[in-house]
Order: sequence, then C-alpha cells, then structure tokens
Amino acid sequence: MALSKVDLANQVENQLPQSLVADNVNFRNIIINGDMSIAQRGTSQASITSGNYYTVDRWETELTTLGTWTQSQSTDVPSGQGFSKSLKMDCTVADASPSAGDSLYVRTLFEGQNLQYLKKGTSNAESLTLSFWVKSTKTGTYIVFFYDQDNARSISKSYTIDSADTWEKKTITFAGDTTGAFDNDNALSLQVNFFLGGGSNWTSGTLNTSWNSWTQANAAVGQVNLADNTANEWYITGVQLEAGTSASDFEFLPHDVNLRRCYRYYYKMDSTVQYARLAIGFADTTENGNITIFPEVAMRIAPSSVDSSNLGLWKTGTIHSVSAVTIDTATNTKYSTAINCTSTGLTDGSVYHLIGNNSASSILALNSEL
Repeated sequence: MALSKVDLANQVENQLPQSLVADNVNFRNIIINGDMSIAQRGTSQASITSGNYYTVDRWETELTTLGTWTQSQSTDVPSGQGFSKSLKMDCTVADASPSAGDSLYVRTLFEGQNLQYLKKGTSNAESLTLSFWVKSTKTGTYIVFFYDQDNARSISKSYTIDSADTWEKKTITFAGDTTGAFDNDNALSLQVNFFLGGGSNWTSGTLNTSWNSWTQANAAVGQVNLADNTANEWYITGVQLEAGTSASDFEFLPHDVNLRRCYRYYYKMDSTVQYARLAIGFADTTENGNITIFPEVAMRIAPSSVDSSNLGLWKTGTIHSVSAVTIDTATNTKYSTAINCTSTGLTDGSVYHLIGNNSASSILALNSEL
C-alpha cells in the first residue's frame, strides 16, 4: 500500500536527530563547527607565536607577541552534554607583562549574506545570544567582543570563569544594532572574538557594552592575562550564536553536514594509504603537471592558496616527486581549481595522476577562508 505524503514526512522525521526535527532543520546556530568536531588541518600545533588557522576548522587564532602556545583539538569535554571535542589553548612560554599592543584571541568569521535575517542597521535589528561551554585553570573575567567589519562597529561583553578546571556553561546576550547594515555578499562582515589576553591598547578604556564605533581601548577592559603562567590552559566547546534573547540547546548537526559546511572555506584531500590517487591532469611541460581539483562543495570564492605535502605525479608505474604546488590563477574558480605541480622528467602532453608519494599522510588542501 502506498504511503501518504503525511506518512512519508513522519517516516523521514523519525529518522532525523531530534535537535533537527524540533527546529525544522533551520540551522539556527550561526556558528559553523561550534562543537569543535572538525579539524582538517590537524589535531595539534605547538610553538604558536603568530596568528593563523591551526587545528579546528573555522576557528582562527589571532596572536601578537603574547607568549607561545600549543593549540589542540582536545577530548576533554563537559560530561553528559553530547560533545566529543573541544578546542584547547595551552600556554608554553609565559608573558606576564604584556606590551601595549600585545593580544591573544580566538575568533570565528561570517559572511554578510548569511546574516541578512538579523536585520542589522534597521529598527528591527535582532538581538543575538551566545552560549558556550568553557573551562580554564585561570579564573576571573574574560571578554567576548563582536566586530562589524563592514561598518567598523563593535560590542563587548564579559563572562566570569568561577571555578578553576571546571566546565561551566555561559550565556551572553548582545543587543541588536540599529546602525550599519551588513553587506549582502560573501565577504567578511562579522567577527566573534574570544579574548584571552592583551596590553593597554586593548584594555585601557571603558568596556564597550553597547554597539558603538570601534575603539580598540574599549574592546577588552577587565580581561585576565591567560599568558601569565605556563600552567594556564583554556578550553571551549558547544559554541552557539542565535537570534533572540535566550539560548536554546546546542544544535548538533550530522558529521557529514558539518564537514561540508567547513569545506566551503577549506577543502582538504589527504591520503590514508600510500600512493592514494587524489586527482588527475596532464603535463603541459616536462617540468609541470597541470591538475584539476573539483571540491565536493562550491567554495566561498576561488581559492587563494593551496597547502600540500608528500605528493607525486604517476604514469605507468613511474612516480615523479612534486617539489612545489601553486594555483593556476587563469583557471581558478570556486567550482574547480587547476594547480601547477612542479616536477622533473615529465612527458609533455601525457596524462598523470596526482598521488600520495610513498606516504600515508600526503596532503592537498584549497584555502578560501575569510
């Protein structure tokens, strides 16, 4: 007997996680990878002294001469909350006396076209509620500040870590901003910044608890210095940002959905076996293989850079090591990217496979971050 549309809908609904069913699969969490479960670049990076993306996808470290750090994707998580991973910052070289311009914060970035429903810059601007789980060896006041890239406006709020080495859930509401609309495009519009330490350039004013034009000295007033001792650690997970004045339960997405959302900004292919085939192309000279990559999802923009290691070009049993990989800008789009693979001894015009060169940890990754 054929099922009715209602029966079919119920059958599909019963197969979905309840967090998705309850919210009609509406992706209410603006944060991508807030559960810290995706880490394409790796699970640990030591000796961090400058800003970059290091481990967990969509979470960038901003660091200006304030200690040395190890960042990792940790398995230390709040008990019984459904999380399996967190992001950890571990101080390995201390700086107890920051210079004026020193700073450390972890941030995530958003395209303006994904924020239009917040109605920023109108009389109907939505409030935003940020909720997250946090843990640190260092108690005291910490600052989260939002920065509007399109209009150079910001707002800062504080939270307190009350007990050392204890997971605590925090909820902070930020009023809607009736001034300055977000641009409706795929460029950077909003930063959410978790401050961990800074000098007087960041902390010498009055904390900016309502939306105003950007004043750096008002961004992180009262912030403790996480860099003042090598015993200091800071963990975060379960980060959710949603429209409204109250926090809902964390929106868990299926792993494949979360991963594909991350692919829009960073798409990595890595081999888990030796000589894995990653892509195919041809030699356009005896020293260059032109290989086309088709990401699984359209990237935000045409990739700006490529990460690579341990690659080779293979044809009929012969492997030619790849010494450098660059993007062919003439044929680079968000849907497909041609890369130039520098090698030697190639046969001009012949087809070559791009492979992992005698390594089970070969990497090819396209970068389209904000």
